[in-house]
Amino acid sequence: MTYENILTINNLHATINDKPIINGLNLLVKKGEIHAIMGKNGSGKSTLAKVIAGHPNYKITQGKIILNQNDITYEDPDIRSHKGIFLAFQYPIEIPGVSNVDFLRFAYNSKQKASNKKELDPLSFFELINQKLKNIDMDSVFLNRNVNEGFSGGEKKKNEVLQMSLLNSQLCILDEIDSGLDVDALKNISNNISILANQNNSIILITHYQRLLDYIKPNYIHVMHNGKIIHTGSSDIAIKIEKHGYDYIKQL
Repeated sequence: MTYENILTINNLHATINDKPIINGLNLLVKKGEIHAIMGKNGSGKSTLAKVIAGHPNYKITQGKIILNQNDITYEDPDIRSHKGIFLAFQYPIEIPGVSNVDFLRFAYNSKQKASNKKELDPLSFFELINQKLKNIDMDSVFLNRNVNEGFSGGEKKKNEVLQMSLLNSQLCILDEIDSGLDVDALKNISNNISILANQNNSIILITHYQRLLDYIKPNYIHVMHNGKIIHTGSSDIAIKIEKHGYDYIKQL
């Protein structure tokens, strides 16, 4: 069963090494919506993504994170993932010795098992993943390579989008998916994200720049400063930031 409000964050406070880093943040994301979170370096954007996903280095000291009316504030990262959260990392790590296809099948079957659904054998999974590859125009040669090993920046980001497609999570958080991409790679990644966006999932885009939002039109743009959202508006906010900088938003 799904609910209109996929994610509700109420008065969230979080610390790292006892240092406050999220300070009274509120956010509501409904089914089918795309939200963008912007802000200067150190404003708390990537931290928020990690806190939502349950990164163990961050301690929630106050507030709640609700996913589909379930309180996940203190749930482990794997439980959050199984309940529908996907986080695409800004800097995807390499995993030497582990093939992409084995990694993806393990991730898929782990989620299937947690949902009491049928796990797939290698042959059945190969058929599934090849269809996912076709959907995002990704070469099947990636399956036999080790996870992100020797991948270009664009290939790593495309591999994150492939995971997003495979896991079919309800809430997808993409942390600076545009970072380090040239224009062609950005267009390709943006197109694939747009293909995967639908009325049954929600997407949070974390970015510094307007250029990603030229290709993916969010319903709302939130601007963060000092660990909280200080302004929420439509896509024209990104244009104003590009023209005037973030200090302009603080004056609104």
